[in-house]
Amino acid sequence: MNKMIEQGAAVPPGVERDADSAQLRAVLAATQALVDTALAALRVQCSADGSLKPELLDRQQFPAYEIAFCAADLSAANAFLDYSERVRGDALAGWAALQFGAEAVKAVLARLASRPADFGLALRQVTEAALAFEDTGLPGRYLAAARMAELGRLLGAREGDFLPAALDGEKEIIRDTFRRFAAEVVMPLAERIHREDLDVPEEILQPLREMGCFGISIPERYQGLQPDSGDDSLYMILVTEELSRGSLGAAGSLITRPEILARALLAGGTEAQRDHWLPRVASGETLCAISLTEPDYGSDLAAARFRATSTAGGWLLNGGKTWCTFAGAANLILVLARTGAEAEGFRGLSLFLVDKPRTPGHEIEVVQPGGGRLRGHAIPTLGYRGMHSFDLSFEDYFVPDAQLLGGESGLGKGFYYTMAGLTGGRLQTSARAAGVMQAACEQALAYAGERKVFTQPIADYQLTQVKLSRMITTLQASRQFSYAVARQVDAGGGRMEASLVKLFACRAAEWVTREALQIHGGMGYAEEMPVSRYFVDARVLSIFEGAEETLALKVIARELIANARADT
Repeated sequence: MNKMIEQGAAVPPGVERDADSAQLRAVLAATQALVDTALAALRVQCSADGSLKPELLDRQQFPAYEIAFCAADLSAANAFLDYSERVRGDALAGWAALQFGAEAVKAVLARLASRPADFGLALRQVTEAALAFEDTGLPGRYLAAARMAELGRLLGAREGDFLPAALDGEKEIIRDTFRRFAAEVVMPLAERIHREDLDVPEEILQPLREMGCFGISIPERYQGLQPDSGDDSLYMILVTEELSRGSLGAAGSLITRPEILARALLAGGTEAQRDHWLPRVASGETLCAISLTEPDYGSDLAAARFRATSTAGGWLLNGGKTWCTFAGAANLILVLARTGAEAEGFRGLSLFLVDKPRTPGHEIEVVQPGGGRLRGHAIPTLGYRGMHSFDLSFEDYFVPDAQLLGGESGLGKGFYYTMAGLTGGRLQTSARAAGVMQAACEQALAYAGERKVFTQPIADYQLTQVKLSRMITTLQASRQFSYAVARQVDAGGGRMEASLVKLFACRAAEWVTREALQIHGGMGYAEEMPVSRYFVDARVLSIFEGAEETLALKVIARELIANARADT
């Protein structure tokens, strides 16, 4: 049997599964040890007087960026392997986890080998690790072309439910309910909304209100669906995945803003603010937007210049904001503003709950009785249409004292409350990525079965089967990684890991949708095919909720390097 595997022949799934899983665990640990050595070396290069220095870290941006992706790949592989051991009754789950894990190790070693000196490594160390990996036989067994193609064929035959969900009965009902809604309501509307850049229609919004969708991240005591006993982020992930499978711009992102707002209010809002706003958001009566980004500062929130100035009974907001998604349809915007001196950086920022009338379409023009103005226009975008992202201009826009998040004690704490919100938002974005990947894999499978080239369906060709195998295993790794991080977040941690899974999932979605489009050939480039929408929608995922570079450098690598052990 081993000889057959080494020759690349397809074999029944599950062969040597226990031994191979144990070997892969050991290889992942050995590869992690190399990454830990690199992190320790970067810590030495980026430290002075015993502490990490941002200016020194900036001199090592590219190695830090690369090491963040190494950490993401290894974390995804471990999460997938953990999952496969929980669903031992499904042979393909173990096979898929082993294939993905083997590819992840190859990818990490290739990153390290490309510039070992930057990571404080000798090329010999990486080469020896690669040779030791080959000696296990895992690459030959799971990365041989025939083996990968056979897994692709078997997974594809499952037509969408590629691997067991491993959910309890209640969560399966939630997933199936929103899956039906996405298929029956969202998908028939999605293409027109995208092509004509329409608003998200009430045909989508009202049923979601009735289903309690906007209250998924809000505790029951505020009329939401989240248990008062503690967070259960998996509900949010499952709903987000299914809605994103229907359409990222018209459905999948609708609960991102309530998620961020709710977490910020729960972290720092007064009880009166929570009592007033959370039930309204949970019911969908109040639709919300989040306004953090400024035209000149992007993800660098600590450099924000948008200002709130104290006045009688409240605050006057002045300045510009950009990329405020859903600002037109929203009647509440959570706005980050500077209330302290610029020299205070993030310590001088506060959050405001800014109400406004709903303004459908691509333009916003609100004039307050006292003369304050809010203007905005939607930014034309490649994809992610329906929600609309706006440039905003505030001129003496009045906000009452009662709408400073946290009241007087919230002054200067806006950055911290924002981070509490963004942890959930980033985790949710990984779920959005999984939903788009799921749709792309399903479309690619369907098209490959129908499209004939040289008299044969392209689904029967080895190259197509290998592509599908890699696409589906990448999707499943991303999904299980997000579930694992959700458990960490619910336990009170997971802030860095939420950024890590977003980094992995969003890059994965770009690649999976690219491959799905490629399988369609010329038709994939036609707007009439949904896969072209998946491709342009996926591209935004690595940009919003923290750009890929910012997450890799300022959150992930910074924390990993700061916590690296000097004796590694």
